Parts: sequence; C-alpha cells; structure tokens
Amino acid sequence: MKFKLLLAFSFWMLLVAVSCNKDDITFDSPAQSLRFSRDTVFCDTVYHQVRSETYVVKVYNNEDKDILIPRVNLEKGAASLYRINVDGKPGYDFQNVPLRKKDSLYIFVEIAPQATGPEAIAEDKVLFTSPAGQQHVTLFSVVQDAEFFIQTPGNPNVITSSTTWNNNKAKIIYGNLTINPNVTLDINAGTKVYFHKNSGMKVSSGAVLNINGTQTDQVILRGDRNDPSYDTVPKNWNSIRMEANSTLNMNHARLFGGTRGLDMRQTNATITNSFIHTFFEYGIYAVGSTVNANNLVMNNCGLSCIGIFLGGKHSYTHATIANYSKTMSSFDRTGIFAANEWKNDAGQTQQGALQLLDIKNSIVYSDRDDAVHFEQTPGQQFEFLLQNSLIKYTSATGAGFTFDNNPRVVQTTKNTDPQFVNYFMAKMNLRVKSTSPAIGKGNTAVAATVPFDIVNVSRTTNPTLGAYQ
Repeated sequence: MKFKLLLAFSFWMLLVAVSCNKDDITFDSPAQSLRFSRDTVFCDTVYHQVRSETYVVKVYNNEDKDILIPRVNLEKGAASLYRINVDGKPGYDFQNVPLRKKDSLYIFVEIAPQATGPEAIAEDKVLFTSPAGQQHVTLFSVVQDAEFFIQTPGNPNVITSSTTWNNNKAKIIYGNLTINPNVTLDINAGTKVYFHKNSGMKVSSGAVLNINGTQTDQVILRGDRNDPSYDTVPKNWNSIRMEANSTLNMNHARLFGGTRGLDMRQTNATITNSFIHTFFEYGIYAVGSTVNANNLVMNNCGLSCIGIFLGGKHSYTHATIANYSKTMSSFDRTGIFAANEWKNDAGQTQQGALQLLDIKNSIVYSDRDDAVHFEQTPGQQFEFLLQNSLIKYTSATGAGFTFDNNPRVVQTTKNTDPQFVNYFMAKMNLRVKSTSPAIGKGNTAVAATVPFDIVNVSRTTNPTLGAYQ
C-alpha cells in the first residue's frame, strides 16, 4: 500500500514539475520581411499529366521572436497547375503559419500539368502576406505535350512500319523501343526524344534511323530528367543500339547523358553538325562499322569519346573532340581509341582490319597525356592518317604510335593547347579563342569538302581546325 501511495505521489510531483517548466509559446505578427532560399523555382521541363520532381523553398525568420505568418497561398488558388506543401501539410491556401525565431520552414513545390499545345509556360506565385507587406516566390516551368512509348510484358514497344516523328509532341521512351528490320524512322527538326532510366532504342538489321535537325531546330536525344543539373550527368539512360547492316543519318542533333551514345555494330553512319557528350562509357562505340563525320563536337565521356573496335572505315573531318570531366576524372577519357580487336558479348575475341581512319582538320585534345590511343594487332591492317590536326600526344608508349617522322602524320601539331573558350560541361563552349594555334591551320582542300562550319560560317579561306571557324 505504501508503495502505491509513493508511486502516485511521484507521478503527481512529476506532472507538476513539467507543468511549471512548460515553455508557453506566443506568436507575434512579423515586423520584418521574410527571407527565402530562392526567389524563383524553375521546375524542369514537365510533360502532359506527368508529375514533376519535388522542389524545395526554405523560408527563414530572421527576427528574435516567434512569428505567425497570416497567410501563405498560391496566387491562382485551386486553379493553379502547381501544388505546395507547407511544413508538412498539402494544399494551396494556409492561414496563420507559425515560424519560430531564427528558424525556417520548408515549402515543397511540384507540378503535374495539362498541356495546352506542343510547348507552353506554366507560371504562378507563392504569396506571403503579413503586416510587413506581401512577398512572393515565383514558380515557373515549361510544359510539353508528350507521346509515350512504354515497354511492358504485354507491349514489346516496337515500330513495325516506317514512321515520322514531328516536334508537335515530345517522345518519352520507357524501356526499349525497337525499330523493326527494314523499317525507317524519321525524326524531324525540333523533336525532343527523352529516355527514362535504363531505357534505350534498338535499330534492327536493315532498319534506317534518320535524325533530321536543322541549325535552328536541333533534334534533342537525352534522359527524361530535364533539370539543368542533369545536363552534365551521364548514365541517365542506356544507348541507341544500331544492329548489323542498319543505317544512321544524323544531322544537327544533340545526344547526351547516357551510358553509351551510338552503340554501332557493323553500321553505316553519317554524322554532321552534331553534339555528342556526357556518356559514362563512349559517345560513339563502333564495332566493325563505317562512320563518316564532319562538324562533330564531342566531350565528357568516361572511357573515350570515340571507341573503334574490330577495325572498319572511319573519317572525321573538322571535328572538335575534347574530353574533359570533373565527374569522371578517374576514367581513361581518351578522345579517340581504335583497335583491331573486339571482345563480343560471349567473351570471344575477334579481329578485323582497320581499313581507314582519317582525322583531318580536327582537334583531339583532353587533360590526359594522350588524347589518341591506338592498339594495333600484329598482322592486321591498321590504316590511319592524321592530317592538319591538333592532338594531345606525349609518348608512343601511351598513344600506341610514333608521331615524329611518321608519314601518316601530316602537318599535325602535338601538345599545343587549342585554347577552348570553356571546355567544362556546364558551359561547353568549344570554340577557340582568337589567340588559338588552331586558327588558319586547316588544309583548304579538306575545308572545301565541308565549306561551312557547325553554325554555317564559311571556312573556305583560312580554315580553323575543329568544328568552329
């Protein structure tokens, strides 16, 4: 009995102690303006009825008192395309929002809009109303209408007849999209093709992929995460896999952000006026293929911008092939790698003749010791020509060939910085400065075969090496 009385007494004493020490909180009206972590929330490009990722705005109370914000609301109210969550509560209009002194609260923002055309702008404001005045954070997003290609167990996601994609809708690919044998897919100017994580495209044997961009309306092929922070991140999607005897014609395209860009197996490819960058392994992975490229710009690929295996025929004219990366600094990151050998999917090693590798009026440079690396198999044909180009080369041991006094190296300069305007991926301006040693070093006869640079500037006189005049 005594024990029970003692226990009851202790409980009531504890309750009294807690009550006496309770911090009674009183909230006042704000006397000062609030501070925000950002004044504009730019949501990445979103697609019809697809919810965006969630963005965060922090609201700070700089005052030495606890405040009560009278109202936080979306300017367009329930009609807004946006939805917000204020300190854990979803909605569009909030009254008397408490905020402790020197503290902050989170506002989460997302959008799942209805498209009103091929491309539109969605705008709204988060309003903060108090005696200190009205403040706001602007919400902004580009909204695209989209067509979805989704692979499921019941839908193999196959294009079975010749098809044309136009820029009226973005194309969103989930899983693998296959172009059947002997079928042509034309992708017209201004079309945007987005690949979801672990997704890609397969161009079957005998099929044709025509990417028909223009200087003013490029065709964009990238991952479906459109926030600018993902522009310089690789491995957001897989690759465009070109099977044996398939054909690629690509003009004015920008391809970036995957594991491999063009994964070609005995493919015939013509690439002009295009950008290929930011791939985890290779921008171009060519096995026993024929590739003709001019006005090509490449950068930021983990193993090599161009990987040539099992020989083939290759010509790169007025190409700017750089390989600089902060995110993949521990990788090989060569500009061009070429070998007679290739290990197939079964692990078997095969060999093929490199019948042609011409690099003319081009720049192949990086922050590695050697931007060009050849692995020649004794007894196999390995034909190459470096003509009127500027390359990074330090040793025959590292590059796999001798530079000096080599008849296959003609009027080519080694280890002279091309002086790119900005080679880092956030800017990627691979034009050269006015003091660049690449200016005026091109062969005029070679330049005449590609008379205009990647932005349509004439280069028939005093041609500059690389894709830009």
